[in-house]
Amino acid sequence: MPLVKCPRCELNYMNDQDKYCKVCLREIHGEVPKEETEMCTVCNDVPALPGKDVCLFCLKEMDSHNKKEEETTPGNGHVELDDVSTMDEIIPDVEEDIHDEEYQEMNNHLSLDEMEEEENRDEDDSEEDDM
Repeated sequence: MPLVKCPRCELNYMNDQDKYCKVCLREIHGEVPKEETEMCTVCNDVPALPGKDVCLFCLKEMDSHNKKEEETTPGNGHVELDDVSTMDEIIPDVEEDIHDEEYQEMNNHLSLDEMEEEENRDEDDSEEDDM
């Protein structure tokens, strides 16, 4: 029983004895595939609501339980934070942390262009020495 592609859709595989694949047969005969109904994750007795994982009864029960908790909780538990209007308030200035002299010295040490020029000079010097 080798598998062959369906002659109608040329996408799905089927047994060589079948005329069409299962998908095409459903389309031809107008059968709507049965959707599996998911059971409620809380009670496992009743099918869950569409798009939810709980049934209507459990959903109502959870909502009423949440409302009771909110009523009994003292204070709202909401902490207010100061708004930040610009990024300057978040990121500190680099110059404040490092003195200008130190910053310039670090900048000189980290200059890639200067490093490249120095390497080129060293290579030229070594080539001249080899000759």
